[in-house]
Amino acid sequence: MQKINEKFTRETKRPIKVMQYGEGNFLRAFVDYMIDIANEKGAFDGDIAIIKPIDFGTLERFKNQDNLYTVILRGKDKGEVKNESRVIKSVQKVLDAREDYDEYMALASLDSLRFVVSNTTEAGITLDLKDNFEGLPKTYPGKLTKFLYERFTFFKSASDKGLIILPVELIEDNGIKLKKCVKELIKAWNLGEDFAKWIDDACVFTSTLVDRIVTGYPRNEAAAICENLGYEDELLDVGEPFGAWVIESEKDISEEFPLDKIGQPVIFTDNQKPYRERKVRVLNGAHTSSVLAGYLYGLDIVRDCMYDEVMGKYVRKVVDEEIVPEVPLALEDVKAFANSVYERFENPFIDHALLSISLNSVSKWKSRCLPSLKDSLKSKGQLPKLLTFSFAALLAFYTSNDLQEDGLHAKRANGDEYVIHDDKAVMEFFAANSLKEENEFVKLVCAKEEFWGENLNNIEGFAEKVTENLIALKNCPVCAIKEIIK
Repeated sequence: MQKINEKFTRETKRPIKVMQYGEGNFLRAFVDYMIDIANEKGAFDGDIAIIKPIDFGTLERFKNQDNLYTVILRGKDKGEVKNESRVIKSVQKVLDAREDYDEYMALASLDSLRFVVSNTTEAGITLDLKDNFEGLPKTYPGKLTKFLYERFTFFKSASDKGLIILPVELIEDNGIKLKKCVKELIKAWNLGEDFAKWIDDACVFTSTLVDRIVTGYPRNEAAAICENLGYEDELLDVGEPFGAWVIESEKDISEEFPLDKIGQPVIFTDNQKPYRERKVRVLNGAHTSSVLAGYLYGLDIVRDCMYDEVMGKYVRKVVDEEIVPEVPLALEDVKAFANSVYERFENPFIDHALLSISLNSVSKWKSRCLPSLKDSLKSKGQLPKLLTFSFAALLAFYTSNDLQEDGLHAKRANGDEYVIHDDKAVMEFFAANSLKEENEFVKLVCAKEEFWGENLNNIEGFAEKVTENLIALKNCPVCAIKEIIK
């Protein structure tokens, strides 16, 4: 069988406009995919230079394929099952920051360079004042600071040679935090006030919110997929059709980065917080308010919950009636987002295990469900019954005194054993208290301000309703869930 680079070639080399820290699956199926489409449609005319920022791993697969690879997006989209492939030709160079140091740093002198994208994991944007300016700095903020200083020096502080920084690490205000790290390193490394001023005046640090499930290389299906494609591709990258990229910046960059104008799911804004809240409350909130109930009900993956008559109704009711109305964006936009969430949950190509989502459910319920519960109570004057029920489901799911080294072992109604994974203090609390009489147990849980940020016993009627739901769940999970959705 032909290799991908034997069947396809890059028609032309465009000027390198984007430097990307990170060669992982997400960026390749998200940013590089969108830029490839923008190039094809004549809206961008720029290639990408990928930098491998860490010592671990190899770039041999990129070199063997001339940096070509296939992205497959498959799942439900507007009611249809889609399974589409695209050969990505937007990556011109792939460099190792250490082994190809000189060529990497030479990118700083490219007149065409305008954007820096990164996905160095949540731990990547951290300040280490012990990082060294000499050679290759260890941290991502260190590498970026040195690279920007190289550009500042080469172009003699020209105001039009600054860069637009687009971090996609999954932390809130990622651009603000990254810039703060850079400014601290400028001071620590004595790089001068002129450079610090150039960073402020010539560069744009955006904060972004990204959303797309990317499962990466389909190891179990790769041979069949390549046979169907008609070529070998060791960099196959699989994701879902849904995507969202919210870019917040003080300066409008949409004309320079017009991905939204060619149909890509990019939103430019001066305030991303409502969009972050929409994602946390609707997408993540739908998960956290339903997966524990779904598992106790007897199901194992998200898709099965959606297609089950009872659990499917439960998920849609909690989202449509109790979560969506409380999101601070236009109601129609939030409803449309909720509908896209349902399609993502129904994706026939992704088996998303309920137990994998159950990790750290206590802190997740606090951040994802409690705000919606309180807002719903405030706006409607009564406790939202399904969000209240989801708290009882959490307590029922965490009911066990069998704490072992690998977690808190529990059993659901059919006898299946499962392992609860959460902070040590959380598991110790439930192991010590969850077998107490329900009324006492619920009051003790609600009183744990270190779990919830407040005493939930102060919410009128909450503990009493949770106790009622918890007893019902212990007696018959299926009966309790059927009753609550009436």
